[in-house]
Amino acid sequence: MDVELQDIGTADGNGGTHFSGDRGPTSNGEDVTVSLPDASEGDGLLSTLTTPQNGGPASQTSTPQEETSVCRIKRELNEVVFWKVRLWMIIIFIFVLIIAVILVALAVCAAIHEDEDEKFDPSLFKLPLYHNGRFELPNQVFTDDLFNMSSNKSQFLAASLQEKVAGVYTSSPALGRYFSHASINAFRNGSVVADYHLKFLIPEEEKDWLRNFTLSREMVFNVFRQFLYDQEADPAQPLYIAPDSLRMF
Repeated sequence: MDVELQDIGTADGNGGTHFSGDRGPTSNGEDVTVSLPDASEGDGLLSTLTTPQNGGPASQTSTPQEETSVCRIKRELNEVVFWKVRLWMIIIFIFVLIIAVILVALAVCAAIHEDEDEKFDPSLFKLPLYHNGRFELPNQVFTDDLFNMSSNKSQFLAASLQEKVAGVYTSSPALGRYFSHASINAFRNGSVVADYHLKFLIPEEEKDWLRNFTLSREMVFNVFRQFLYDQEADPAQPLYIAPDSLRMF
């Protein structure tokens, strides 16, 4: 069956074109009418979803509105505020300046901060407090010279031990301000047993608290013993003190 079509275009009210098929004769004398659908309003718009020719997945393209916003932001950031300085340069400078101000403020606060516990008047520490005890030096060999505290060997060993014991308490955050003196009174036979003497100075108004707590025998003893446990057990160290031999009374 042959159909003869005649296209007739008419403009509609929306600016589109309406196509319709005219009635035409067929070869057997019958009339057939063919009509085409009206074009919709969205036919003239471009779809944002495009399909590649090779049958791959569809890709979403950016809309003109998004491209316009990005271009506008870039244009605003690249605007010259004065001379050759652009807006993005000023924004970065402000962020860097804020960070610098914070760091400087923290450094200044750390520098001018004063610990109230570190502020004290040593002239008020007049009341003496004593602790005595003994310890063994397993790496020392006892000789007759050590009986006499006036001998060179006794004086040298005593001075070395006094410096070591004094360092224990002067470096203590809790006891350092009160420590005054450490001395070695005698050496005894055996594995060289040394008798030591500790002197602390405390203020009159805090004597009860310091004697019973801060400078009590238990506190002073524990500080010394912890130092001995932390030392390295070097057989070649002549001033090594056996921790278990420490006594205080």
